[in-house]
Amino acid sequence: MNTTTDLILVGALTAVWLTAGLLADTLPGARTARELRRRAGVLSTLVGAGAAVFIAVPVITGLLPGESAAPAAALLPAVPAVLAVTVTAHRLTQIRRGAGAFATAPLTPAPPALRAAAAHPLVATPLQVTGLAALTGIPIAAGIVEVPGADVAGIVLTVAGLAVLTLAIRHAVRHSRLNLAVLAPIGRRRLRSLPAAQRPTETYAALPDEARPVATAAHEVDLVG
Repeated sequence: MNTTTDLILVGALTAVWLTAGLLADTLPGARTARELRRRAGVLSTLVGAGAAVFIAVPVITGLLPGESAAPAAALLPAVPAVLAVTVTAHRLTQIRRGAGAFATAPLTPAPPALRAAAAHPLVATPLQVTGLAALTGIPIAAGIVEVPGADVAGIVLTVAGLAVLTLAIRHAVRHSRLNLAVLAPIGRRRLRSLPAAQRPTETYAALPDEARPVATAAHEVDLVG
C-alpha cells in the first residue's frame, strides 16, 4: 500500500478545502468592494484547485503499482465538493461581478446586498463541509481506519453530520441578519401619502404690469393740425 502517496494526496485535498472554508467564513466581513472582489476571486481559484486535486487522486494512484486507500478517502468529501463546484462557484462569480461594478471607485464600502449574498449558507457551508470531510479521510489514507465496516468510520460520519448541521444553522442565521440590514433602510423610509389637509398648496402671484414709457414733448406728434 502506498501510504505516503495517499497521505500526500489526501493532505493536499484537505489543505485546499479547509483553506477555502476558512476564507469563505471571512467573505462577508470585507470592508470595501475591492476587498470583496479579491476574496471572491481567491475563493474561486481555491475551488478550482480543489477540483483539480480530486481529479489527480485517481489518476496518480492508477499510475502507481500496488493498492491505494486515497480514492476511498476522497469519496466522502466528493459529495459536498460537487455542490461547491456547481452552486458555490456560481454564487462566487455573481458576487465578484457585483463587486466589479465598483471598479472605478474601489474603496467604496461593500454594499449590504453583496455582503448578504456573501453570507448565504450555500457559499461557505459546502466549502467547509468538504474540508471537514476531507479531514476525516486522513485516517483512512493512513490505514488507521478501514472502509467499509469500521466502527470508527460510523462515529466519524455522525460527528461530520452534526458539524454540517451546525454550520448550516450558523450561516443561515448570519445571512438572515445581513438581510435585515439590507431591508432596514427601506422599512425606516417607507413612503406614505399625506392627508389632504397636510399637502402643500401652490399659490401663483400675478406679475406686475410693465410700466409704459412716457412720451416726451420732443417726440409728441400733433395729429390735430
